[in-house]
Amino acid sequence: MAKTSLTSMSVEALLKLRDDIGDVLSRKAGQLQSQLAALGDGGWITPGKKSDGRRTSKMKGRKVPPKYRNPKNRSETWAGRGAMPRWLAAEIKKGKKREDFAIDKSAAKAKGRRAKKTGRKQKSTESAEASAAA
Repeated sequence: MAKTSLTSMSVEALLKLRDDIGDVLSRKAGQLQSQLAALGDGGWITPGKKSDGRRTSKMKGRKVPPKYRNPKNRSETWAGRGAMPRWLAAEIKKGKKREDFAIDKSAAKAKGRRAKKTGRKQKSTESAEASAAA
């Protein structure tokens, strides 16, 4: 390609040069898109897909059951995620261990089982009452 001074060109010649450059660029972009499509999904984000390239956890935004409880104030709990609460940090500083504040999981499971069993009995008695009434 010959080098020409853009300042010496006429307006019509500059417009034609701009159109020619646009055609060459669009042709190159088409070639690149077809090469990317041959490699996979084309590297393009489809309109229905919302992705910024980062993966998010399935647990994001979900509550986690508490693992630790303050014995002095039973309403203060901690799930073991994020910053350690002040009450737990103070107790650990006094010499206690984190395990001393752990919530007993076996008791919680047994409590849950009892609740399920009572729910089943109520359903069976309700269906028996409904069939007797009919």
